Amino acid sequence: MELYNLTDIQALLYKHGLWAKKYLGQNFLINKDVLTTIVKTANIQSTDDIIEIGPGLGVLTNELAKLAKKVTTIELDPTLLPILKETLAAHKNVQILQQDALHFSPCFKHYKVVANIPYNITSPLINLFLQADLKPESITLLVQKEVAEKICITDPDMTVLSLQVALFGHAKLIKKIGAGCFYPAPKVESAILHITLYQPGDPNFTETKKALQALTLAKKAFSQRRKMLSNTLSEYKEAMAKANINSNRRPETLSIKEWLSLVKTEIA
Repeated sequence: MELYNLTDIQALLYKHGLWAKKYLGQNFLINKDVLTTIVKTANIQSTDDIIEIGPGLGVLTNELAKLAKKVTTIELDPTLLPILKETLAAHKNVQILQQDALHFSPCFKHYKVVANIPYNITSPLINLFLQADLKPESITLLVQKEVAEKICITDPDMTVLSLQVALFGHAKLIKKIGAGCFYPAPKVESAILHITLYQPGDPNFTETKKALQALTLAKKAFSQRRKMLSNTLSEYKEAMAKANINSNRRPETLSIKEWLSLVKTEIA
């Protein structure tokens, strides 16, 4: 059985009396080339622990299990568990957890996140891993194309979404994916997004506490993004002057280093 083959997928769902649930964002991948690109992008090694969210029928899980040391896959929908136990039976290195991934706490020291996720949890899920005490080495996801594009925006056109990722790592849009690569086809285009997280010792690495302080400050400024910083962050005028940041600028023009320098200046 080829889990990216539409006929096989439909037969498997029919066998178990199931169907793709729209409210859970279930869109099963039916394109082998896309599957190959995801796995190649994630650069899976035999020593890697992998966390996958939303395995669906197990098409990506199977490929990950062939390469990784262990795959922990998290599925919210309990009705898919019998299918996953069937399609993943050949792999002894796969652990299936039935729970809400947004309540998951990573327990691996070194791991990677690889998944075709429900698009409605993209931002909170990315934040979960970016802000975790134990962060992944990288995050490789299939997400909505427009979201991937926003995440990859750099200064001087930053958004809160791109800033909150850039504080912790480097994001790259690997490939755009058409709706026809999924069953059922979503109403939006998709993209493979890869985020490489900065590790201690990297010149771009920032401690989580400091990064979140900068993000909190940025969110306040971005809440009225058309206004100048002198209006939205008036209490930080002295800190901006010390950091050589013109208070007449707007939030999207500030670089990562400037947000961090503003936080450092205020703390000092």
